Amino acid sequence: MDYQQIFKRHEIKYLLSMQEKEFILEAIKPYMQPGQYGYSTIRNVYFDTDTFCLIRHSLEKPVYKEKLRLRSYRAAKGEDNVFVELKKKYKSVVYKRRLVLTESQAWECFQKDIPLPSSSQIANEIEYFRDFYKPLYPKVFISYSREAYEMIDGSDFRVTFDRNILYRQEDFSFASGIYGTPILNEGETLMEIKTPGAIPLWLCRKLTEMQIFKTSFSKYGLAYQDIFKNGGGLKYA
Repeated sequence: MDYQQIFKRHEIKYLLSMQEKEFILEAIKPYMQPGQYGYSTIRNVYFDTDTFCLIRHSLEKPVYKEKLRLRSYRAAKGEDNVFVELKKKYKSVVYKRRLVLTESQAWECFQKDIPLPSSSQIANEIEYFRDFYKPLYPKVFISYSREAYEMIDGSDFRVTFDRNILYRQEDFSFASGIYGTPILNEGETLMEIKTPGAIPLWLCRKLTEMQIFKTSFSKYGLAYQDIFKNGGGLKYA
């Protein structure tokens, strides 16, 4: 299977109630369909310094910020594919670069601090990041259930709905079960609009009709804030 490796887009976030989510799902039916991953449970491991300098900088809302993570769209181990993702944001535009490695290859590189088995430009960007911020540690595991929709006409516009967002600071294996501390309140869903340009007029009208407004939301940021509130900020592998 071919995987997209480079992304450039706006990511606009909304917190929805159950009623608002059902309203939006009904509104997108004529235009959108389940995407490549459709319904999945996403697993992420975020890497940071021992003092969380990457996420602390991100929460200051700078013009430019970046982060590094491993991601899988299902339980994975050994020869199963996972993604190494470098995500940057500059002036509200998100730039994402990712490599596909096996789960064992990815963890070997990060645990032994050895180069990625690739000579591509994307690998070079990731290696520069790793070298600049070294040493990096797996800091937070974040999982969530996602519904992903894409345009029926094939245009590059996506909407995702994330629920059951959980974090933990232990057991970073992609093969482990789904558990952790919840980030969202009961019944809430995080909707993300991912677009290279504007939001379609038909969706703008629906959002306005329901008085649904965008919000600032960082899964890793909220996990970090909760960790420090509970005195766990200096925990690392």
